[in-house]
Amino acid sequence: MNQLIHCKNCNDIFMKTPFDQYPEYEWELDRLPDNFRSNEKDDFQDFLIHHHGHQLENLKIVEDSFVSEKAYSEPVKASFFKATNGKENFVIKKFREKIDEPLKYQVISGDFSLKCTAIEIQWEEISKQLNREIKPPLSQTQIEAFIKLYRHLFQNIDIHDLERVPEDSPHPLEIYYKISDVHLMYLLRNCRNIFKGQEYLAIEEFIHRHKDDGVLLLKATYKIQLTEGAKTKKKAAPASLPLEKEKIIAKK
Repeated sequence: MNQLIHCKNCNDIFMKTPFDQYPEYEWELDRLPDNFRSNEKDDFQDFLIHHHGHQLENLKIVEDSFVSEKAYSEPVKASFFKATNGKENFVIKKFREKIDEPLKYQVISGDFSLKCTAIEIQWEEISKQLNREIKPPLSQTQIEAFIKLYRHLFQNIDIHDLERVPEDSPHPLEIYYKISDVHLMYLLRNCRNIFKGQEYLAIEEFIHRHKDDGVLLLKATYKIQLTEGAKTKKKAAPASLPLEKEKIIAKK
């Protein structure tokens, strides 16, 4: 189980994980692949030695506070999240600058927020899905008219009027929302000017089928706004640590 530890004296952060005691392996280029050297390590014990006599505390990560400007799959990036000790909140920067470096954690003075920079419809996916589902097929003119109407509907929409959905996204700054009932009625009413008879019934079923998930979801793009705060002075607090005691007992 991961454990976020904060040194109150140095303001350093350490993420304790089950991998802290995993050895590192080194291979030499002029030797066979099965000839390698194992280097034993214990990152957590090294942290305790370095901060011996300091006051450590456990921090709890605030749920859904993780943000990053790069995709989840990108290994070299800076991310931010919030944590608390129950009395004070902290902004933590998680980063690495090279692919072969371990992750680093740093307390950031200030706070961060997200600002919505764009709301867009998934027009390419809508077009493909209409062609795939509705038979007999709609004309290209009708499909383009529907997309134009849908885009016009959300040109001046307030993001706070939309309901967020738990749609998986490869990027932490891309969030999906579903249309409200009011916008749904407006969309259906205006579709009567484009589609008639069976075509309208087909487009009505299409809208109801995809209004809560899939191609009719709106994609909002955000950017991270960091606000700098006043730096606090580090206080010397040479209290003995429960974390250190647990480690010492375990070694006896």
